[in-house]
Amino acid sequence: MYSGIYRNNRVFITGHTGFKGSWLTAYLSLLGAEIAGFSQNIPTQPAHFTLLKPNLCRDLRGDVNDFNAVKQAVADFAPDILFHLAAQPIVRRSYDFPLQTFQTNILGTANVLEAALQTPSVRAVIVITTDKCYINRNENTAPFVESDTLGGSDPYSASKACAEIIADSYRQRTDIPLATCRSGNAIGGGDWAVDRLMPNMMRSVNGESMKIRMPAATRPWQFVLEPLHGYLLLGEKMLDGEMLDGETNDRQSYGECWNFGPALEDNVSVKRFAELTAKCWDKIRCETETIPDESRREAALLMLDSSKAHRRLHWQPVWSLEQSIAETVRWYRDFDAAGTVRTQEQIEMYLSRCV
Repeated sequence: MYSGIYRNNRVFITGHTGFKGSWLTAYLSLLGAEIAGFSQNIPTQPAHFTLLKPNLCRDLRGDVNDFNAVKQAVADFAPDILFHLAAQPIVRRSYDFPLQTFQTNILGTANVLEAALQTPSVRAVIVITTDKCYINRNENTAPFVESDTLGGSDPYSASKACAEIIADSYRQRTDIPLATCRSGNAIGGGDWAVDRLMPNMMRSVNGESMKIRMPAATRPWQFVLEPLHGYLLLGEKMLDGEMLDGETNDRQSYGECWNFGPALEDNVSVKRFAELTAKCWDKIRCETETIPDESRREAALLMLDSSKAHRRLHWQPVWSLEQSIAETVRWYRDFDAAGTVRTQEQIEMYLSRCV
């Protein structure tokens, strides 16, 4: 699967205290990487990152909007590869705080890229964006491919489309492989963000009322390790001079945009997702109803075509939607019952299934 490229290599992660960033930190730690993380704060209480107590070379607090702080942190650590995940990640929050969303997701991305490309040790950069970076005015029923038009009607989607364009601008003027990655709705234990479906359903176990908005909307649901596995396979190609099969690897050719979405049959409605989740834990309480809010419009249909990643990286989803939901609920159930954190166990279980 992995060639061992991450062992003892230096990895810089922005947004390492967030949900996906903390899982990536745990994943890379298991692979033997030397890791520095840069985040503004611990985003939730409780927090997956705090529970993990990851083994980091450096755990740095700073704002990606502060270029000098980012530049100094990257230069001091001198990483081999940089993963940029720091962002304002919530669609509905972007309506309340559009300027903060634009500043963090657009200018913050430019700051990180500028800092990375001014650091001689950096050999590869991966920017994590979203499936929502594609323009979706007509609710196209075909899965999005990487060449589809970028755009967004809400501030979050628009900011991520801009981040893609900025990354492409930097890509055109550097020899360092620079990739952007677009994935679906990631689920997994340790996510306590506000306004996400799975965390809200887990909070309902403790009596918090919740209503599901847009139950008919279709989303590309996937376990958090699925896209992370894709990012790491991509990073390996961008770092290594040899393909896994021994052929010559053009590292620069992987500096492109990539989709990492679930199997098409795992694109299901919000209502269906909620039903599958509720079956895994009888304490879950939620109401399914449409809550109209034209001032905060969200896309009704999102799907990704990941055939490029299948073909060139030999990446494919490992867990079905049902298993992804079951393992996610098991994480929360065990934590609720005894404070048990199943993250490393689930990473090892997932890795055992990867080809």
